[in-house]
Amino acid sequence: MAVWTPRNIDFAEVVRDSFERQAMMATIGATLVHIAPGEVDLAMEYSPALCQQNGFLHAGVVSTLADSANGYAAYSLAPAGTDVLAVEFKINLLAPARGERFIARGRVLRPGRTLTACLCDVVGIDSTGESLVATMMSTLIIRASGAVEVPR
Repeated sequence: MAVWTPRNIDFAEVVRDSFERQAMMATIGATLVHIAPGEVDLAMEYSPALCQQNGFLHAGVVSTLADSANGYAAYSLAPAGTDVLAVEFKINLLAPARGERFIARGRVLRPGRTLTACLCDVVGIDSTGESLVATMMSTLIIRASGAVEVPR
């Protein structure tokens, strides 16, 4: 993978702060486990409450985890005073999402002034090792910050 130079020297703090405000990540129990320029890894533990009828982690949860990993990977390269939004993604569900823990590894493939392309692999981890369960390709747009306060 390429080595990228962040446009915001405070990128790690900005990513952490944004992640802490994301209620969906708290809802699924996701944590931020790695930040580097153009790279973000998110992890979560298996939970039966987030599974489909056969006991596998639900595709919606897998997609949510991958979408956020790619979004934060793109955000790590965005200029100060901006944020990112997904404008498109495609996910390939490659195997049933089983494991004791899941990691989504978001990586920037090509940063742009307006659009950034990212790739995320989601793996399930158990006592036998890692198993690739999904791959997501995303395009994200960089836009001026203007977060809307959501009532809680």
